[in-house]
Amino acid sequence: MEIDGSQKSGSGTVLRLSIALAAILGQPLHIRNIRQNRPQPGLRPQHLEAVSTAARICDAEVEGAALNSRELWFKPNRIRSGKFEAEIGTAGSISMLLMTVLPICAFADGAVRLHVAKGGTDVSNSPTINYIRNVLLPLLKRMGLGTSLTVPKYGYYPKGMGEVTIAIEPCRSLRSILLESFGKIKAIKGVSVCTFLSERKVAERQAKAANDYLREKDHGAEIQVVNDRSNPLQKGSSIVLWAETDAGAILGADAIGELRKTSEAVGNEAAEKLHTEISAMPTVDIHLADMLIPYVALAEGKSAYLTRAISEHLATNIWLAEKMLNVKFTIKKVGGLFKVEKTG
Repeated sequence: MEIDGSQKSGSGTVLRLSIALAAILGQPLHIRNIRQNRPQPGLRPQHLEAVSTAARICDAEVEGAALNSRELWFKPNRIRSGKFEAEIGTAGSISMLLMTVLPICAFADGAVRLHVAKGGTDVSNSPTINYIRNVLLPLLKRMGLGTSLTVPKYGYYPKGMGEVTIAIEPCRSLRSILLESFGKIKAIKGVSVCTFLSERKVAERQAKAANDYLREKDHGAEIQVVNDRSNPLQKGSSIVLWAETDAGAILGADAIGELRKTSEAVGNEAAEKLHTEISAMPTVDIHLADMLIPYVALAEGKSAYLTRAISEHLATNIWLAEKMLNVKFTIKKVGGLFKVEKTG
C-alpha cells in the first residue's frame, strides 16, 4: 500500500492512521513525505516511538524508522497480546501514541497491556489524557472496545516525564454507532488537575472559573479537583469538561495551563469551547469526530453522527480510511451541522 504523507493535512495524522490500518489489514505499507506540511517534517520522537510500539505489537518489519526520516516501510505480521513498554523521552504526546496503537490492539489475539513512560500527558496540539479517558474511551466501549486507563504520572511541556498505563480487551468485531439526535443534556462533568501547584489552588481555580462561565450560560458542572503530586520534575495543569445527553451524545473540551496564563483563563477556555459545542447541538465534538473515523470505518454496517464542522483531521482520516479499507463515507449538511455517515 502506497501512501503519500503530504496529502490532505500532511501531518502526523496520515502516519498514525496508515500504520494502524496497515497493521489491522496485515498488509505492507510504504509511506513517503512523512509530515511534509509541518515546520519540522519527518519523524519526531513521539512519532518514532508510536511506529516502534505498533511494530512490536504486530511483529512488523520496519525500515526507515529513524529520527527525522520522511520515508518508512512497515510490514506487519500477527497482532499479539501481552505486555508492552513504550518510552517517548520528550514531552511528546502520549495521547497521540495511544491513538496510533489503540485500533491495532482492538484486533489482538488476547488482552494487551501497554505502559508508556517519559512523555507528555497534557501538552498542546493534542487531547489531554483525561479527554481520552473520559470522552473517547467511553464511546469506544459502546462500540465494543473495553479499556482501562490509569495515569501514574502527569507530564507537561517542556520536560514531560509523564506515564500512562492502558489495558485493552480486544473485540475482534466493532459495533456500529448511530448518534443522530442531540437530545437533552443530562450531565456536565469535568476533571481539573494540577501537579505540584496545590498551594496556589490552581485546580480549584480552574474548576471554579469553568463552573462560573457555564452557570452564566445556564449550565452547571460537576468538576472533580485533583491536586496531583506524581511528578516533581514538571509542574503543570489541565482541565477537561464534557457534556452527556439523554440521546447518547457526548461533547468534550479541554485546556492546558501555560506560563503566564492564569488558572482562570484555563478554566474559561475549556468552558467556552464546551459552550460552543453545546450551542451547535451536534452529537460529538469536533475532535471526537475525527478520532472516531478508524473505528467507524472498521465496524460492521452503517454508522452516523453529527459534528459542527469538518476539520482538516476529519477530512484526512476519511480520505485515508476510504483509500485503505475500501469503505465509503458521505458528509451531508443537516441544518447548521454536518452528518458524517459510513454507508457500509
